Amino acid sequence: MLNIQGLMKQAQAMQEKMREAQERLGGQEREGTSGGGLVKVTLNGKHEVKKISVSPELMNKDETDVLEDLLVAAFNDAHQKIEIMQEEGMKEATGGMNFGGLKIPF
Repeated sequence: MLNIQGLMKQAQAMQEKMREAQERLGGQEREGTSGGGLVKVTLNGKHEVKKISVSPELMNKDETDVLEDLLVAAFNDAHQKIEIMQEEGMKEATGGMNFGGLKIPF
């Protein structure tokens, strides 16, 4: 016979661990780079841009298209690193359980 109360307690404990992991991961940051480090974008775990750094070498107004492309690449690099960080953090919080691609709510 199933112990419903035991299952409910386990579900509540896992929910609390997931909430704690979300808070912890939301405060962490990852830096994405492009152009060999000429452009850097820092995101937090909530996918918010916290900082953009552009090397003075790229401040040529005739090459704004290059700068724009490098900004996009650096943002995408940082975004990918945040996704990896969140996946690893949620695996830790759930004891490695797979929820079929369930995303945390940020």
